[in-house]
Amino acid sequence: MTQETTWLDAIHFDDSGLLPAIAQDFDTGDVLMVAWMNAESLEETIATGRAVYWSRSRKRLWRKGEESGHVQIVHEMRLDCDGDVVLLKVKQEGGIACHTGRASCFFRRLDGAAGNAVWTAVDPVLKDPELIYK
Repeated sequence: MTQETTWLDAIHFDDSGLLPAIAQDFDTGDVLMVAWMNAESLEETIATGRAVYWSRSRKRLWRKGEESGHVQIVHEMRLDCDGDVVLLKVKQEGGIACHTGRASCFFRRLDGAAGNAVWTAVDPVLKDPELIYK
C-alpha cells in the first residue's frame, strides 16, 4: 500500500518546521518582505487567500495586517526548485508591507565603495508607524 502524497509533502521545512517566504507585489514584481511559514500558516493561507506567516518572535501565527489592516491577498504561490522557499505573489492592501510605514521592507540601499559603504534609506515612509500600530 502506498502512502498518498499531498502538496505539503513537496515542501522541505527546516529543523524548526519553517521555510522562508518571499512576498512579491503581484503587479510590479517588487519584493515587499521576507517572513517565515510553517505547515499551519501555509494551509491557512491557501484556505483564506490571505497571507499568514509564522512569527518567530511571538511564537504564533501572524496574519499579515491583523493589527495594521495592511493584509496581503495571495494571487499565486510558487515553490523553488529545492522545495525550501515559497514565493507569494500578493496584492498589498494599503500599499504598506513594512512595519516602518514603507511600501517594502527593502528600503535601504548600500551606497559607497568597500571600506566606506553605508546603508541609505531610499524609500519614503508612507504612513507614520505610530498611526498604524496602537
